[in-house]
Amino acid sequence: MNRNILIGGAWPYANGSLHIGHIAGLLPGDVLARYHRAVGDNVYFVSGSDCHGTPVAIQARQENRTPREISDFYHAEFTDCFRRLGFSYDVYTKTSSEEHKRFVTEFQRKLYESEYVYEKEAPQAYCQDCGSFLADRFVLGRCPRCGKAARGDQCDACGTVLEPEALVDPVCATCGKPIAFRSAKHLYIAISRLESQLQALVDAHPEWRKNAIAFTDRYIREGLRDRALTRDLEWGIPVPRAGYEDKTIYIWAENVLGYLSASRTAAENRGADFGALWGDDALHYYVHGKDNIPFHTIILPALLLGSGRGWHLPDRIVSSEYQTLEGRKISTSQNYAIWVKDLLAHYEADSIRYFFLANGPEKKDADFSWREFVHSHNGELLGGYGNFVNRSLTFIKKYLGGTVPEGTADPEIDRQIGELYVSVGRLIEKGAFKDALEQIFDFVRGANKFFDARQPWITRTTDRADCGNTLYQCVQIIANLAVLLAPFLPFSSEKVSRWLGLTNRWEKQSVPGGFRLPEVEILFQRIDKKAIEEETEKLKALL
Repeated sequence: MNRNILIGGAWPYANGSLHIGHIAGLLPGDVLARYHRAVGDNVYFVSGSDCHGTPVAIQARQENRTPREISDFYHAEFTDCFRRLGFSYDVYTKTSSEEHKRFVTEFQRKLYESEYVYEKEAPQAYCQDCGSFLADRFVLGRCPRCGKAARGDQCDACGTVLEPEALVDPVCATCGKPIAFRSAKHLYIAISRLESQLQALVDAHPEWRKNAIAFTDRYIREGLRDRALTRDLEWGIPVPRAGYEDKTIYIWAENVLGYLSASRTAAENRGADFGALWGDDALHYYVHGKDNIPFHTIILPALLLGSGRGWHLPDRIVSSEYQTLEGRKISTSQNYAIWVKDLLAHYEADSIRYFFLANGPEKKDADFSWREFVHSHNGELLGGYGNFVNRSLTFIKKYLGGTVPEGTADPEIDRQIGELYVSVGRLIEKGAFKDALEQIFDFVRGANKFFDARQPWITRTTDRADCGNTLYQCVQIIANLAVLLAPFLPFSSEKVSRWLGLTNRWEKQSVPGGFRLPEVEILFQRIDKKAIEEETEKLKALL
């Protein structure tokens, strides 16, 4: 029986371009989606642009445009970047869409009727100079615990969860001026009363990434705090409750509900049962960066539990660590970043995907350097995999009339291929993408050694049968590599699959003797090493 699989990728803020940190954290979602489709599961891979809230409103004010103009502009840019990178979303939407707003409005209306929602007056950060209330993350100051610079929601230095009023010397993140606190009435969800259920959720999922378990345990241990569901902001979804007409739903309480609204759209698009996708028998992955852990292990489950509707809770948390750039922290405010749109303008999508999957921040912080990127492409992707495909197929075209020779599969290699489908599949499902790629490329290295050891360039004149057997085996290796690598490298895999007439099923492939090869091309172009110095100099100019 095919499983219902939901894969939710984090929703990037639509107030600036995507950078490599976004891609490093989100790429695993596409690998999961492509793999689960290949094994025959019913996959719903969803995400969207986070269009509401203070970040977008501030960017709009700075550019003298409306929040909708800003968010729509970046949503279009995100959509294009994800498409060019090969992200196979079933639905990529935005929080400003009518479908999302309708779903969230109805969800919140029912949530307000639950025992976990109450009304309270509390101090709200207000900037007189900007003339607006501020979201917690837009209040800056010093942490009362460690004294380091911190935001109003959390201190990155010591990890303490904060309230803006707890900061020492709080200022507005936009204008830098001191802020005041004004009392305001809002709706709150009693997350503190859900502590035992949230702890049970963590305890029941030892397969979550270690950082997700550690962070969530810490948040619970230090004491969960109730969170406001509403906010004094204009740009957002109106609160569906009398007396709250001048307020909007707090962004954190509606953007994570995008997984529900987008998956409902995906289910409706294919005439599938949305209820079954959110029922007991489904499997849900959530893919995001380290800073988004509490939103997926505390906030989203609290909303789902608080609604009392029996929604399916997170199964797998695939949370990456931080991505750095040439040894430094990525800083969008200082423009120290590599923007995805620029990377795509000069380099192949599969090269970008390979680097961040093989060298990304899966278990610890990872650094991007131009030297490593170029060496990764030229040495592993082109020099290992691309070289084996090219030397094998070019040999057949040049010396064997372009027809796959008759041959017999090597039993040992055949066994290795069968085992790879099992082991790589298990590793992907566990979120161990680096290990999965390493196993495949170990096999690639073995394939190149096989080609060298069998010396077909000699046996083509001394032993035609042995030469034919060697190239027959090489074609079988290539066919199976194309399928095994398809979740990671979809563009090159699609080319090879087209050349060899393969299926996209996660199962052993076979190309018969006598199969006529079409015109083939080099899979990957070499990157000139001059690019290392040129790209590094561009970055240095930003400092």
